[in-house]
Amino acid sequence: MRTLIGIFLGGVLAMGGVCGSSEERSLLPVAETKWRLVTDGVMGGVSVGEMRVGVRGGKASVCLTGNVRTENNGGFIQIALDLEAGFAAQASDYDGLTMAVLGNGEQYNMHLRTSDLWLPWQSYRAGFASGPEWRTVRLPFAEFEPYKTGSTLRPVKLRRIGIVAIGRAFAADICVAGLAFYRDRES
Repeated sequence: MRTLIGIFLGGVLAMGGVCGSSEERSLLPVAETKWRLVTDGVMGGVSVGEMRVGVRGGKASVCLTGNVRTENNGGFIQIALDLEAGFAAQASDYDGLTMAVLGNGEQYNMHLRTSDLWLPWQSYRAGFASGPEWRTVRLPFAEFEPYKTGSTLRPVKLRRIGIVAIGRAFAADICVAGLAFYRDRES
């Protein structure tokens, strides 16, 4: 039986039927679901971004827009959600993360950070495509690639989830809704 346990990206769990779930349960109280904007300005880059929480295309979502620029060793804008330690303990019971995405047709990344990582540029990364219609994206933990670390991803140590426009100069426009853990195995 596939089980989804969801967290909302800005307030209310809004996944009704996205993956045919048989169970939905919010993992974080509404007050703890705070996304924040991070740009390459923290390291001297010149990319600019904006984060908005609202309704787009009929779904409550968090959206990242802006321009990724590569001057001054830059090249990213990101929305990030820091997670409570207890949340990570539950992550290890699941196979990956799923979410609904709507965007401008560009390629984006999900970056995961764990307590195993010490340096700010380290992460575990998985890419996904966006499009003009809402669609469901599933990112198995097993497919996240370590970036600038020799550690393997341990979901039990999960501390941050980031949605990132990175690596080349382009206009970013991505919205995410219904972020959740998923499990494919029988329970």
